[in-house]
Amino acid sequence: MIGIDIMAGRENYFWHKLHSLTGVIPTGFYLLQHLSLNTFSLAGPEKFNGVIQFFEGMPKHLLYFLKFGVVWPALIFHAVYGLFIISRSEGNYSKPAMKFRENRYYTLQRWSGIFAFFFLAYHMASTSILGQIQGADKIYYDTWAERLAAPGGTYLVLFIYILGILASSYHFAYGIWNFCIRWGITISESAQMKTAKLSQGLFVLVSALGILALFGFFKPVLASGEHAANITPQSVVQSEPIRNR
Repeated sequence: MIGIDIMAGRENYFWHKLHSLTGVIPTGFYLLQHLSLNTFSLAGPEKFNGVIQFFEGMPKHLLYFLKFGVVWPALIFHAVYGLFIISRSEGNYSKPAMKFRENRYYTLQRWSGIFAFFFLAYHMASTSILGQIQGADKIYYDTWAERLAAPGGTYLVLFIYILGILASSYHFAYGIWNFCIRWGITISESAQMKTAKLSQGLFVLVSALGILALFGFFKPVLASGEHAANITPQSVVQSEPIRNR
């Protein structure tokens, strides 16, 4: 049992492999899907709210199975066991004789994982959990646009989300590099170097997806300083959450 392994302070080969796998499937896939759909914000309130309405219109048993039976358990396991691994690790990149590429990847992977853990906890609490309690209108376009510009135009939430996206993207992209090594896909140094370059490109791509999605919500603020002035009557109608489906 995972609890016994952790309490005994032992690391387990099986749980390590499962931890690596869940970082790619389904967690990594969900990250790509989530950020890609969020870029609908670039097309405006109607298109973005249409994505929310699509998920609201899904049969509840299917939606809850995907959310609570697939995505959340994998994400929680990956996060908790990842913190366990970090608690037992010893950073060595600070030592002059140990400034290898792999040590740098590992160190950044560890710190990005810690930041991503707290960021995702905040993000899930303020979106999925709050949406379950108070209704889907809490995650509609209008709410996001106001949240990213508040409070008082300081854009603190926007800054936090940019950092969270960068941390999550790095952790995922270089998690691919680590996954390929752990699962014996890349054995030679040449193969590992090619995978590292692939991870670099993936980091840039995933980060760009997330940041573009954020500025899609932020466009009305940049355009006029008044979010409400950019909302047409049609988009206001689309912003209303679907009820009684």
